[in-house]
Amino acid sequence: MASIAPPIPRTATPASTTARVVPQSRAVASPRIEAVDLARGLAIVLMIVSHGINGMLAFEQFTPWGLVPVHAVTKFASSLFLIVFGVALAVAYVPHATSPDWSRRRWSLVLTGLWVMLWYKVLTVVELAPTHSSAQVLDALLYRDFPSYVEILGFYAIALLWIPFVLPLWARAPLVLRAASPMLMAGLAFVVHRTVDFEGLAPLQALLVEHPDFYTWGQLSRGPLVLVGLLIGGALLAARDDARRRRQLAGVLAAAGALALGAFFLVSGGDSARELDAIARNAGKHPPETMFMLFSVGGALALLAVAIAGGDLLARVLRPVTLIGGASLQAFVFHIVVIFLLFRGVMGIRDNTTYGHALAWTLALVAATAVWVWLLRAIRRRWRARVRA
Repeated sequence: MASIAPPIPRTATPASTTARVVPQSRAVASPRIEAVDLARGLAIVLMIVSHGINGMLAFEQFTPWGLVPVHAVTKFASSLFLIVFGVALAVAYVPHATSPDWSRRRWSLVLTGLWVMLWYKVLTVVELAPTHSSAQVLDALLYRDFPSYVEILGFYAIALLWIPFVLPLWARAPLVLRAASPMLMAGLAFVVHRTVDFEGLAPLQALLVEHPDFYTWGQLSRGPLVLVGLLIGGALLAARDDARRRRQLAGVLAAAGALALGAFFLVSGGDSARELDAIARNAGKHPPETMFMLFSVGGALALLAVAIAGGDLLARVLRPVTLIGGASLQAFVFHIVVIFLLFRGVMGIRDNTTYGHALAWTLALVAATAVWVWLLRAIRRRWRARVRA
C-alpha cells in the first residue's frame, strides 16, 4: 500500500544531468531522511486526534480545556501535511526529474495517485454510508458532493495526477522563479476565485479554489503550500550531510513559523482567545482565510523546524510517530476505518460519551495505528524474505 505522500527511498542516485539540482558529490547513496517521516507523522497524529474526537462528539460537547489547547493545535496538521508532501517530492523525485528514466518515475507517481484515488472512494463510502442515503453517497462518489473526514485523500489523488508532469519544469526553472511560485499560484487562486463564474459548477470550484458549501481542498488554493514544501525540500536535500546547514534551515523555518504566529496574535489583538476558539471549530479552514492560515502555517513550520533540528535522533526517540509518517496511507485508512466502523458503528460512541473518554479512545487509536503500521511492515519483510528464499 503506497504512502499518501511519496515515500523517500532508501537510496537515490540522480543522473549527472541533474547535477545542478543536486551537487554531484551528494548524488550517491542518498539515505532516507527520517526527519521528513517524523514531520509527516506529527501531522497524521494531530489529524487522528482531531478526527477521532470530532467523530465521537460535536464541538458543543467539547470541554473548554480541550477545545482550544487541543483542537486549535490540531489545525497545524493540514498545512504541515501539504508542506511535507512538497518536501518529500523535492527529496525523492525532483533530483530525477531531468534524468533519462523520469518517464518510469513519473508514471509510478501517477499510479500512486490512482491508488490513492481508489482508497479515497472506498473511504468515502466508509464515512458516509452509515449516516447518508445511497443517493448522497453516489453524489459524493461522482463529485457532485464531498465527504469531510477523508477529503484530504481526494486532494492528494488529483495532485499526484498532474504534479509529475510539472516537476521537470520545476527542476529546470531558475531559483528566482521557484521562489516566487507559491505567491504566483496563490495569486492565480485569488484571481480565479474572484473572477471566474462557476455558475452550476460548484464542485469544480471546490476542487480548484474551494467553495464554502463543501469541505474540500482546492488544488490552486492549497497548492502554494506544496510549492513551499518543494523549496524547503530542496534546501534540506542540499544540507543533509551538513549538520550546521540543517540547523540553519531549522532556524529559518522556526523564525518563519514564529513570524506567522506572531502576526496572528498581533492581528487578533485582544480577541486572540476568541480567534483561537473559532479556529478550533474550523472557522476559516474552507475556503482558507487569513487568520486560520497564519495560525496553521505558523505552527506547521515550527513543527517542521523541530523535526529537522531533531533529525534522526528525535525520529528514533519518537519512533511510533515516525513509523506512522513513513506509512501515511496505511495509517490514514486504519484510523478512518476504526473511527467509523468500530467507534461509531460497533461501539456506538457518538454524542453519548464525555470529552475525556473520547480523548482517551483517540489516544489509544494513535497507539493502535503505530502498532498496525509496525505489523504491516513486519509481515511485508517476512513475505519478501520468503520470496527471496
